[in-house]
Amino acid sequence: MRRALQRRLIVTAMIAVTVLLAAVLGVVNGANWVLERQRSGRMLALLGESGGRPEFPRPEGPRPFWAEPISEDMALAALFFVVRLDGEGRPVFTDVSHIASVTREQAEEYAAAARQLGRQEGKTDGFRYRFFPGRGGGETAVFLSVAGQTRSILTVLALSLGAGAVCWGLMLLLVAALSRRAVAPIAESLERQKRFVTDAGHELKTPLAIILASTDALELHSGPSKWSRSIRAQAVRLDGLTRNLLTLARMEEGAGRRVQEVDLTALAENTADAFSPAAALREIRLEKDIQPQVRLRADPEHMERLLSILLDNGVRYTDPGGEILVRLRGEAGKAVLQVENTCAQPPEGDPERLFDRFYRGDGARTQSGGGYGIGLSAARAIAEAQGGSITAAYGKNGRVVFTAALQRERS
Repeated sequence: MRRALQRRLIVTAMIAVTVLLAAVLGVVNGANWVLERQRSGRMLALLGESGGRPEFPRPEGPRPFWAEPISEDMALAALFFVVRLDGEGRPVFTDVSHIASVTREQAEEYAAAARQLGRQEGKTDGFRYRFFPGRGGGETAVFLSVAGQTRSILTVLALSLGAGAVCWGLMLLLVAALSRRAVAPIAESLERQKRFVTDAGHELKTPLAIILASTDALELHSGPSKWSRSIRAQAVRLDGLTRNLLTLARMEEGAGRRVQEVDLTALAENTADAFSPAAALREIRLEKDIQPQVRLRADPEHMERLLSILLDNGVRYTDPGGEILVRLRGEAGKAVLQVENTCAQPPEGDPERLFDRFYRGDGARTQSGGGYGIGLSAARAIAEAQGGSITAAYGKNGRVVFTAALQRERS
């Protein structure tokens, strides 16, 4: 229990840390990319408006932080080339004096290829370009190298991801170290509750056995009466509730499991046959659709308890003249058990609430049927202990369907 709580706390905390780090890193790198793009856009605008030879008047007043103007030093450090085209797209002037890696012929080829694309601005081969109207007609194409900006963006991304990974790892160690202390009070409280349920269940077994034995002796001596029948019915009811509580406690503790090869087909057949007389007394048809040779590794007592809970639930809450259908199928890695019964008026609300402890969708009907309000909770605990799940759904014509998917291989 402590380990399960500790694991859940660690997983939850690390999910929150991961989301927070991802948001911070996303904002930082997104803002860096936007700022770099704005900077290159302002540089292109300055170069294009001046024809590649910008003038830099001394700025007056404070400089804005997010849109710092391009200085002369920044312009001199920029790598760019300019190609002026006439009205027919022929180069009439090419300036490659501000970049050493591009020749005049290459610059003109870049300009011609960009013009054929028909876009005013774009990016190609590490250059960001834009076309500006020429002063005497034609166009001026400015190509600005953004390879340095790309390296800067990738460097910031790599450093931030590295720092984020280190912070994530340190946070994992810190959460793991503190989780034991954080879950200790909760784990102790839950363990005390489970011990109380287990101890109380075992203590109740003896007086219940004595009550039933005394009732038998009373009926042998004085004959059955409505009082003795009432005592027996309530004692049997309390015994069933006690067994379900003990089943829940054992499932949550994860103790007492005897894992072995179980023939679920034979177990389902035998359990369904055992409930056939009770169903017949209420004029309920109990039908079976059970696939042969369905086996799994499990605790046979738990599997029998699961089948008994679902069938008992079906017999109790199926109206006279109704039908119960038991299905069993073997699928890839799973055994799927399904118990479906007709019901004139299914409980209102979400069918998943049927698995809540002591939940009663219809209190009067549940009491009259003799239910405990805890059997389906025990069924879910058994299914989850087997590495599977159990669900409830309302089908057509007032049908209630319980489906348990159980892992066939479970150590």
